[in-house]
Amino acid sequence: MQRTLTIEYGDDILVGLGLSPDQFSREARFLLAAKLYELGKLTSGQAACLAGRNRVEFLLSLTNAGIPVSNLTAEEADVEADFARHG
Repeated sequence: MQRTLTIEYGDDILVGLGLSPDQFSREARFLLAAKLYELGKLTSGQAACLAGRNRVEFLLSLTNAGIPVSNLTAEEADVEADFARHG
């Protein structure tokens, strides 16, 4: 089941950002998905779907929003790196 989220905003927001309504909608959708991914609430695939992008495009766009591509904790990253080194 698909659901819709409505956000009210004025033209001043669009003017201030220099975006069209469609551009703003896409940007807001991406930023919501990116933040939920960053918080670990969504997988990268789920977030990409919410953002209306494919997974690779979504992940590559994260750095533009200042969000790390990997949401692993330092401890998890160490475990992954150790596994990669030693199998």
